[in-house]
Amino acid sequence: MVIHNKLLIRAILISSYIVLSAIVLFLISSVLSYLNTGADRSKLLHTQVYKEDNYTPQLFWKNDGNEGRNISAQVLQEVESNYLDAWYVKQVAYRENKKTGIEDFYTKNARKNLYATINDNLKSRTYFESTTLTHNPDILFYSEDGQLIVLEDKKVVEHKKVFQNEQQILATTEQADYKHILLLEDGFWRVRHSIKEHVQPFDKRIKITPPDSLWIKGINYYPQKTPWNMFGDDFDDIIIAKDFELIKKSGLNSIRIFVPYEDFGKAKVKPERLAKLKTVLDIALQKQLKVVVTLFDFYGNYDVLDWTLTYKHASKIVTTFKDHKAILAWDLKNEPNLDFSSRGKENIISWLEYLLILIKSIDEIHPVTIGWSNIESASILSDKVDYVSFHYYEDIENFETKYLALKKQIPNKQLILQEFGLSSYGGFWRPFASSEKEQANYHQTMQKVLSKHNIHFMSWTLYDFENVPQSVVGKLPWRTNPQKKFGFIDAKGNKKAAFEFICE
Repeated sequence: MVIHNKLLIRAILISSYIVLSAIVLFLISSVLSYLNTGADRSKLLHTQVYKEDNYTPQLFWKNDGNEGRNISAQVLQEVESNYLDAWYVKQVAYRENKKTGIEDFYTKNARKNLYATINDNLKSRTYFESTTLTHNPDILFYSEDGQLIVLEDKKVVEHKKVFQNEQQILATTEQADYKHILLLEDGFWRVRHSIKEHVQPFDKRIKITPPDSLWIKGINYYPQKTPWNMFGDDFDDIIIAKDFELIKKSGLNSIRIFVPYEDFGKAKVKPERLAKLKTVLDIALQKQLKVVVTLFDFYGNYDVLDWTLTYKHASKIVTTFKDHKAILAWDLKNEPNLDFSSRGKENIISWLEYLLILIKSIDEIHPVTIGWSNIESASILSDKVDYVSFHYYEDIENFETKYLALKKQIPNKQLILQEFGLSSYGGFWRPFASSEKEQANYHQTMQKVLSKHNIHFMSWTLYDFENVPQSVVGKLPWRTNPQKKFGFIDAKGNKKAAFEFICE
């Protein structure tokens, strides 16, 4: 019996040893295999998503040949990819004052200067927030052995903010020429040497586009069942067509619609969303309505490193529809001044300014405006936009005086009252605050003032809504409930008393 137990124990020990040895050998072989093949650097650094998800500047290759070896389309694509990654990694490094990723896109010699700058910034408590917006690269020389490239990049537009001790001390947009030497190492093109020259301030002058001769009598529009989600899964062109027919018959001639940034795919704009937007514009054209397209709804980042993504988004939409006959104007952003305190006034204005330049470089026909939330902000960039848009939800008694003051301040630009209205909600959260009768009186009075001074207008809004998303005004009932009842038509489809004064 004792002998039998000893044999059993020996068998168990031997089996355990064999299993453990096999596991160890497997782990060793896996490590050796990994080291022999090399780690996937693009996955480690997530560089495979840089250009689509983080950094997408405008880039225009100059195709005039080059000295040395002919360069294939595949190699050119690899150069472009690594070159833009090098720019992005440097921008992140200078913002964070960290050296992560630099080794992968710059040679040992080039890293010295970058590391020195980071070390100096750490000592002086300085950091940079920057991005490049436009590149115009040209291959000047490609060596016969395929290991070296001389690249010229002219008129690079770079926006930069400098911070010291957590305070911004400089903000500038400049244009410069660069020359780079790139070396092929480990299958990747690394920057070996860079020269920056011909630096000058970026020319922000733009050509003003005269507004359409149409006297704007319009309304802000969402379908009743899908407010703030017009282009989602419940998109219904039949309902939209009926609504547009009603708007036209009421005496109005234009609508304002909103393009949500994330819903449309951010930098990678979704084709199916573009198709739905085209359908809306086609219906508007059929119903003889002009359309103000407001971009970047529900966008609120404005971070400098995010700029190239937002500009790619806008570029795609404007390029797609710039020739559509229903377009009346492009509205850059709805009420961006509401983000001033949280995102930085100067940063937002800089973002808007270059966005304006970008859109006007694509579409030279249609005017561009910005939908400011109040009269006080309407003068911002008024010299840049083609007409000035503002919203008014304050005391109706003060409107005429404030409007005339703005007209005096900006005498040479068309002004449009882009949003105004009064909620008919007078329930538990606002007892005796309003009613459908008071709403009608409000619009009757406003139409008299608008007619008296020939003021362009777009009221808020066609319908009452059963639900208002939390992302619009939050979830507090004393805010959401009034927001539901600004319409000229109630949630059941009945015209309210105010509908009589939807137009003059």
